[in-house]
Amino acid sequence: MKYNKLVRDKIPEQISASGKLAKFRILDDDEYLKYLDKKLEEEVYEYMDSKDIEELSDILEVVFAIAKARNISDEDLFEYRETKARKRGRYSNKILLERVEDKK
Repeated sequence: MKYNKLVRDKIPEQISASGKLAKFRILDDDEYLKYLDKKLEEEVYEYMDSKDIEELSDILEVVFAIAKARNISDEDLFEYRETKARKRGRYSNKILLERVEDKK
């Protein structure tokens, strides 16, 4: 079976331990970012389908990997999140913006 997808670091040894043979290669930095974006999309779709906490945690894992690949520390990511929350709020109040019109 052909996959061509980014996998977690322990997947090669798990496949080998199962008695199967798989072909892997190490991506260069540009390819890695490209495949991280694809992986993020994949994980979001899986979460949207299942609503499962495991899929939600997979999204976080990919987000942290993207941040690291772009030289963004976990601390900077959290700090930026907090700064934006202070400026614009969070999503706690369940507000749906339906439209904006000019005042007459």
